[in-house]
Amino acid sequence: MLRIIVLIIFFIAESISAQDFQGVVTYQTNRKVDFKVGDSKTSPEMQKQIQEMLKKQFQKEFTLSFNASESMYKEIESLGAPQPASGVRIMVAGGGGDLLYKNVKEERFSDKRDMFGKIFLVKDKLEKLEWKLENETKKIGNYTCYKATSKRMVERMRSVTINNEEKKEMEAEEEELTITAWYTPEIPVAQGPGNFWGLPGLILEVNDGEQNMLCSKIVLNPKKKIEIKEPEKGKVVTQEKFETVMRKKMKEMQDRMPRRNGGQSVRIRMGG
Repeated sequence: MLRIIVLIIFFIAESISAQDFQGVVTYQTNRKVDFKVGDSKTSPEMQKQIQEMLKKQFQKEFTLSFNASESMYKEIESLGAPQPASGVRIMVAGGGGDLLYKNVKEERFSDKRDMFGKIFLVKDKLEKLEWKLENETKKIGNYTCYKATSKRMVERMRSVTINNEEKKEMEAEEEELTITAWYTPEIPVAQGPGNFWGLPGLILEVNDGEQNMLCSKIVLNPKKKIEIKEPEKGKVVTQEKFETVMRKKMKEMQDRMPRRNGGQSVRIRMGG
């Protein structure tokens, strides 16, 4: 009887601990950039400069505040990457949201997105990836992490427009991405950066074939209690509806792009 009582007390204590478990993780993100301009007037040096500027545009930092069932993913504000010289202006549209709330217990998310000054609140079910747990391990900081892989079919809308060339229509492309994640059971929450989740431990690194997200700092159970609030402001739409609106807006912006004498504008839309 004593043994049963002790075990019951132990499990109650574990449950309370899990409910109160909180943390903040900082992630650094990088995106693969493969950019070429089919314009004879663009020198190799300028091509290289634009490539470097694009890389810097996608080098960002995010924080993931989490508890046992909820999380909030938010970009850390920083100064924008400098524009290259010689009259070339780079404008990148699309990518991550302003605030991404995930509830892994209820398997849903709310993503607050600012699209050209209009606020949308994307509400939908979390995508449930079929993770394959591998035996491979590695260390990230002080944590032992295990490898997991999955595959995902995504639709990419890509367009590169140079003012002194004919405009190109944007087309949807289906492609399969292999996702590789590294999670640690030492932090027993099914959370991760971006829209990644569902592993038996916090995801400290994930690569979807185009973007890499790597943990650079972890603070567990900070003294000040973390408040995770689901975003409420914005026009509520589903993920499918938001993508339809975004395609329309991108095409409108492409059609309105001004032509400047002697100048070039490079506009790239990359899926997030």
